[in-house]
Amino acid sequence: MTAEAAGPLLEVEGVSVRFGALLALSGVSLNVQRGEILAIIGPNGAGKTTLLNVISGFYHPYEGRILFEGRDRTRLSPPDVAELGVARTFQNVALFKGMSVLDNLMTGRLLKMGGHFLLDAIWWGPARRQELANRAFVERVIDFLEIQSIRKTPAGKLPYGLQKRVELGRALAAEPKLLLLDEPMAGMNVEEKEDMSRFILDVNGEFGTTIALIEHDMGVVMDISDRVAVLDYGRKIADGPPEHVRKDAAVLDAYLGAGHD
Repeated sequence: MTAEAAGPLLEVEGVSVRFGALLALSGVSLNVQRGEILAIIGPNGAGKTTLLNVISGFYHPYEGRILFEGRDRTRLSPPDVAELGVARTFQNVALFKGMSVLDNLMTGRLLKMGGHFLLDAIWWGPARRQELANRAFVERVIDFLEIQSIRKTPAGKLPYGLQKRVELGRALAAEPKLLLLDEPMAGMNVEEKEDMSRFILDVNGEFGTTIALIEHDMGVVMDISDRVAVLDYGRKIADGPPEHVRKDAAVLDAYLGAGHD
């Protein structure tokens, strides 16, 4: 195994983000190890989504850097970050509401759809084989997420919990090395949370996908995470195994004992 492959998949080094007078992140450092599920928790306004936005290229820090597979990727745009193998879901569902579930998932394959316009015009050539391969992978995702019965349904007509599952599927269709999930259980009932927890664990186990997620449900966090990082007022105050973090005095004071959801 090379040194690059042996190191963390993602490294955040001393990242600070400012919006005017607001310091959203202050010197945050953390890493995501290959194959793990890392939960990022903290009170509302702690900087969790800002951190995901920095990792995925939507924001650029004024201090610090982001390394992916050992290389500095701090200034890349979101499309360039996606090409590296980073996919994400959003706190608010961001599907194409008028498109079918199948078509929404196929948009997740866009980065995999290379080719040449002359070849694309030859249906029986490489473009046809590529189309079949992309469709086959999407069908695998549909079967994996148990959404066969809604594959032709417009995404906007689905219940909220199923929309969140479809959004997970679209991200998974990109075959990411790193999957960023921003509150994947938000607005779900207990049964939907149980299903989503199972799917996240299976994505990690069966697809081998490394996952970093933001989640407010502490029961879910403790059940599915290998490691937990805690933010408070834009700073990291704890990082470690779930059983250690839940007993950390700073975490109890800032988050768990503060009456937050």
